[in-house]
Amino acid sequence: MVGGLEPLYEPTTWQVMSEHTELFVCFGGIPAKNFQINAGGVSKHFVRGAIDVAREGGAEFVLISPLADDLELQPRDRWIPITPASDTALMLALCWVLFDEKLWDKEFLDDHCAGTERFVDYLCGRSDGVVKDARWAAQICGIDAATITALARRMASSRTMVTTSWSLQRASFGEQPLWASIALAAFLGQIGLPGGGFGHGYGSTGGMGAAKLPYDLPTFRQGYNPVREFIPVARIADMLLHPGESYEFNGTTMNYPDTRLIYWAGGNPFHHHQDLGRLRRAFRRPETVIVHEPFWTATARHADIVFPVTTTLERNDIGCGRYDEAMVAMRQITSPVGESMNDYDVFSHLSKRIGVHEEFTENLDELGWLEKMYEQWRAVTPDPYRPREDFAHFWEKGRLDLGGAMAGHVMYQDFRNDPVAHPLATPSGLIEIVSDTIDDFGYDDCPPHPAWLAPPEVAGLGSGRYPLCLVANNPKTRLHSQLDHGAYSAASKVQGREPIRLHPDDAAARSINEGDVVLVRSETAQMLAGAVLDDNVARHVAQISTGAWYDYSAPNVADCVHGNPNVLAPDVGTSRLAQGSTGQLVRVQIERYDDDRPPVVVHDHHAWR
Repeated sequence: MVGGLEPLYEPTTWQVMSEHTELFVCFGGIPAKNFQINAGGVSKHFVRGAIDVAREGGAEFVLISPLADDLELQPRDRWIPITPASDTALMLALCWVLFDEKLWDKEFLDDHCAGTERFVDYLCGRSDGVVKDARWAAQICGIDAATITALARRMASSRTMVTTSWSLQRASFGEQPLWASIALAAFLGQIGLPGGGFGHGYGSTGGMGAAKLPYDLPTFRQGYNPVREFIPVARIADMLLHPGESYEFNGTTMNYPDTRLIYWAGGNPFHHHQDLGRLRRAFRRPETVIVHEPFWTATARHADIVFPVTTTLERNDIGCGRYDEAMVAMRQITSPVGESMNDYDVFSHLSKRIGVHEEFTENLDELGWLEKMYEQWRAVTPDPYRPREDFAHFWEKGRLDLGGAMAGHVMYQDFRNDPVAHPLATPSGLIEIVSDTIDDFGYDDCPPHPAWLAPPEVAGLGSGRYPLCLVANNPKTRLHSQLDHGAYSAASKVQGREPIRLHPDDAAARSINEGDVVLVRSETAQMLAGAVLDDNVARHVAQISTGAWYDYSAPNVADCVHGNPNVLAPDVGTSRLAQGSTGQLVRVQIERYDDDRPPVVVHDHHAWR
């Protein structure tokens, strides 16, 4: 496993891939709805153009997903529908074919990877009696063995980029598909070559694969937090409901702190957490909940104190992103509405009350801090990239183009050329297909190498009490839950509820027609949504976007009457290694709902709390 992936991960750029990649194998796709956005903003949209250039040069795209629209498919592209959460099994089988047919790059594996022999023993069934061949994977993935074998051969004969969406990790045992994709790329032996190797998150945001700047950007001073305790973010409800209890995480045993006060600024856990009914119960336990919000979200509704804060239109800021080539002066265009104030001003008032006002503010207001950050950044930015404009000129001009972006970057090129001189941030310095560190943890839910652990979303799909797998992915009509009440998002609703897509055959089997209100049930909860029939969704799969505001106003009918899928997903971690969110997939049953339909009132700030 590639250690230190977060701080060192600089993926191969789209410019390189559009020139050199012959075959893109996209697990989870490269969805256009995602690559239009980026933390800090996107000054220039380039991903679609780079894909077009690649196609014009003869590149082929293979989409492996239960949803055909996870990639804007063209005639030469291919969609291989896959059973949700079975990507790891397919990757293992592809590795087996490469090994069995001697298409693997043994020299690269010997020189650049650790644990290959043990992993091959697992592929061949020597360690568990199960050969991970194409016929084995076909039964799990819903893809015929011939297709799997042909894909492996095609990957070995091409300059191939293996891409995985971030979404693949947000399911049971979500560590495995990302690790397996690295092993697959290592077997191909193309890591460090222009246009080859692997990439995580292409299409997950607009910045992934952009040219990276060779210097930092302006940031607010972070200070030092003397409290060293922390929890994995997806374990919020566990922490609140079970103070003092132990849990395992990343090789350690930790204890949940007894948290009496929640102070939440810049987020919305009632959008991104699982089992929202359980989270509601958890939020009742602390003595005080304080929230910063410009909108009356579910998180604000569960707070004791709400500080109404400004939106980006009501304050001044600097806009810039790690993977972007422009800095923008985000000048305030309207006065704060009502009693709202900037987050910085809220914290400044609080700092005065607790006696640290001067230390916190340094006697600077909002614009003063922006100027200080800009000038400090300008002073340390190396020549020839240092801008000539001082803050006043930048603020008046409104935009600063940033130079030096490295468009020709190839991930791990130096490591490939000399793994001794340029080791990775792993204990061995190599790509760890087998991790001795994780082996020492002794986790049965995260073995020391990529492995097939059957998630509950896979077994018996199409049968049983919950025969459908619901895919809850990012929306295309809003950013997460932001502006769900806006006209564009509202126009996508079906009878005022979030649309849920089903294959026409699955809908017909349930007497569901286009536009019907449906009841969606899981073992955890139930919700209402609006039916849309679409053969871009694979059989026995349903799809709904996250971000519909959580409306729990009619609990006698459903836990959410608006279509927020996070009420349905159980609140469990991916494994004891990462304890990540598993909210991407959940097994459900769907039926037409013909009873009286409660109104959706969550966007009415006065009707209900």
